[in-house]
Amino acid sequence: MEKDIGKIRKNDNTDIVIRVDDFGGRTGVTIREFTTSERYTGFTKSGTRIPADSFSDFKAMINMITADDLKTAEGAEKSGPEEKESEESQELL
Repeated sequence: MEKDIGKIRKNDNTDIVIRVDDFGGRTGVTIREFTTSERYTGFTKSGTRIPADSFSDFKAMINMITADDLKTAEGAEKSGPEEKESEESQELL
């Protein structure tokens, strides 16, 4: 059994694919990167698998993430070393 749930574009060459599948006789959710390039097209080793018996815990954890949590994470990314250097440069002027 294999059922693709959806995909999210990561960059120009890579999508994150979410699917329900059977691996080694065990059903679960697989989240993996699928890349398209001149050298290779297909799934990469990057990703993870959530066994069916742990899926409800995984879903509960994902549902605990709020929009505010993501705003905080985005703000932390934007205030990386480059931005701090820029701010320090502005202070010197």
